[in-house]
Amino acid sequence: MMESIEFEIEGEFIELFKLLKASGVCSTGGEAKMHIEDGEVRVNGEIETRKRRKVHSGDDVEIFDTHLNVI
Repeated sequence: MMESIEFEIEGEFIELFKLLKASGVCSTGGEAKMHIEDGEVRVNGEIETRKRRKVHSGDDVEIFDTHLNVI
């Protein structure tokens, strides 16, 4: 079963690896970068390999069994 987390960003966007760390899905930025590089992260249904991809309010991020709804 997929866990769903709402994450509110401050400002216009947050970089993908920072979102994974700040939300607690990954314990470090390095771990987040590794999962992104390995193609284990989806943004809006598409595999994303850019660590610094700008994630905006309304984007959906999935990693393993966790869904992040960015607001």
